[in-house]
Amino acid sequence: MAARTHQDDIATEVFDWGSIKWGVTDEHFPEASLTVGEVVINPTFGHDVHTHPDSDEVLYIIEGEGEQTVADSGKFPVRAGDSIYIPRGVEHSTFNTGWKQLRLLAVYNPGGSEKALRSAPDYARLEPGSAPVWVRG
Repeated sequence: MAARTHQDDIATEVFDWGSIKWGVTDEHFPEASLTVGEVVINPTFGHDVHTHPDSDEVLYIIEGEGEQTVADSGKFPVRAGDSIYIPRGVEHSTFNTGWKQLRLLAVYNPGGSEKALRSAPDYARLEPGSAPVWVRG
């Protein structure tokens, strides 16, 4: 049994707003009860308000700055070092307000909510070793 994944060895999921690499999923580790991935949101982009009905989510901001909403919180600023807790079923969104990419760690507990992203209209999957292309407007 493998005990780790490395970014070079896993697929990249890309969207109009950025990309995700899921390092811990039940597909990599069948015994895993949670999901962990690195999310990259490009400048001036974000993802729409959405929910994860079956999972709590924790976001940890690695780099960059942005705006977050959780339930009826209104927009609040987030930056490197911040942690955000989003209970299951609660509406939320993340938007990059900075000039560089917003990088964050996303954790779903229990795992599995990442699979719903595959039905997004802007979803594409890049094979391991392929880099996403960021198109500037």
